[in-house]
Amino acid sequence: MSQTPPDPSQSGPQVALPGAKAAMALLLGINLFNYIDRQVLSAVVPQIKESLLAHQDHASPVVAFLLKVLGTMLGGNAENTMVSLLSMAFLVSYIIAAPLLSSLPVKRWWIICGGVIIWSLASGGSGMATGFGILLLTRCLVGIGEAAYGPVAPSILADYFPVASRGKALSWFYLAIPVGSALGFVLGGLVGSTLGWQWAFYVVVPPGIILGLLCLLMKDPRVPPKQSLAREQSRMTQYRGFLKNRSFVLNTLAMTLMTFAIGGMAFWMPTYIHEYRNAGSLASVNIIFGAILVLSGLTATLLGGYLADKLAPRFKGSYFLVSGWAMVLAFPACLGIVYVPFPTAWILVFLACFCLFFNTGPSNTALANVIAPSLRPSAFALNILIIHLFGDVLSPLVIGVITDATGSMSKAFMVVSVLVLVGGVVWLWASRHLDQDTNKASKLEQ
Repeated sequence: MSQTPPDPSQSGPQVALPGAKAAMALLLGINLFNYIDRQVLSAVVPQIKESLLAHQDHASPVVAFLLKVLGTMLGGNAENTMVSLLSMAFLVSYIIAAPLLSSLPVKRWWIICGGVIIWSLASGGSGMATGFGILLLTRCLVGIGEAAYGPVAPSILADYFPVASRGKALSWFYLAIPVGSALGFVLGGLVGSTLGWQWAFYVVVPPGIILGLLCLLMKDPRVPPKQSLAREQSRMTQYRGFLKNRSFVLNTLAMTLMTFAIGGMAFWMPTYIHEYRNAGSLASVNIIFGAILVLSGLTATLLGGYLADKLAPRFKGSYFLVSGWAMVLAFPACLGIVYVPFPTAWILVFLACFCLFFNTGPSNTALANVIAPSLRPSAFALNILIIHLFGDVLSPLVIGVITDATGSMSKAFMVVSVLVLVGGVVWLWASRHLDQDTNKASKLEQ
């Protein structure tokens, strides 16, 4: 056990600000539909391939050309590569728009309202797509809408809650990742198999619009600093400062490696288990996978944030230590999924999801803690840009290309899962800097 480090939680407010619970409830609900919208697409990939890509003679000239060229390059069918472009289109638009929308000179709740309504309407547009090109465009619009929400929401919550309880608060917020993802898989599987894949996109529109409008009733939390560094520094000056912050850089690197692995495997997991492992119908696979995400995600996300908060007074860099060891333990489970036969492999799917979700709260809490309050939206925007640009923008495509080229998605999963281990090592290495950088950030705007 290391010596007791200085407690960074002793600076700043010691209790949550008024309105914190209401903000948490609304942002958690919005984040829930955020991830439902994302994973509905993954749940209906086989149906989209059959509807929009299987019959090349009915495809638009551009889509038919891409299928032919990519198929020739890969020595076979290019449908998986094409489908992965849908994920790439969403994420590219998301990461480009996030830094721009997070810095708009309007109220943060207004930015979130506009973003939620845009992505909800765009999701409905995805269901109305009559061709692959139109579906690609609507996924870009979903990405733009979500970009207005991604960097702003955690920065609002970080303003509401003090450092000592911020890990637990953000863990509740990020519960939406496993629960929303699970609901997306289940919703897509059930609705897609009964009403058609288009209806899986339609049903998320009304709740999203309602949640967006509720944001207009909210007020921003009290701004804690007496002067704002965000007003004094240009965007490039802010970014250069972030890149000099060791904890921010190493945290972002580890999150990028994790996002690459998780993004690719999550996008293709239902298709992999259904088509390549023949472990059940698409609807049943989505339901089982969704149940695993809920159970593992709920427990792991809350436990991760709780454990990191509890260990903070006793261990230096506890947030990174928890994240790092969770990733190290996730690696053998990820690797075992491609070797162990189903249904036994479902146990490894659960263990892998549990370990990967364990770091969600601690890693994002650490990101907020090492940045001055008024700079957090910009920091989250830059983090989102990097982890998605070099993470899950590429990984679904990489898995699709390897699968089309080799005929084996298991080989693609093996390649990607190695990055889980590397990400864990980076977090463990970064733990030595975290407390010092947290203390620096807490003093910047007092």
